[in-house]
Amino acid sequence: MGIIRSAFKLTAGTMFGVYVAQNYDVPNIKKLINTGIVFAKHLEENYRKPKKTDEDN
Repeated sequence: MGIIRSAFKLTAGTMFGVYVAQNYDVPNIKKLINTGIVFAKHLEENYRKPKKTDEDN
C-alpha cells in the first residue's frame, strides 16, 4: 500500500506543478539563485577584510 500512496503523491504533485507553470507567471528559480550568488560574491569581494601577511606583524 505504501508504494501506491507514494506514487499517487508524486503524480499529483507533478500534475499540480505542470498546471501552475502553464497558467501562472512563475519566476525562473535557477536565474534567481544565480543572481543571488553573484550578489553574494560581489559583497564578499568588496567587504572582505584584507588578509594579514607576515610582513605586517
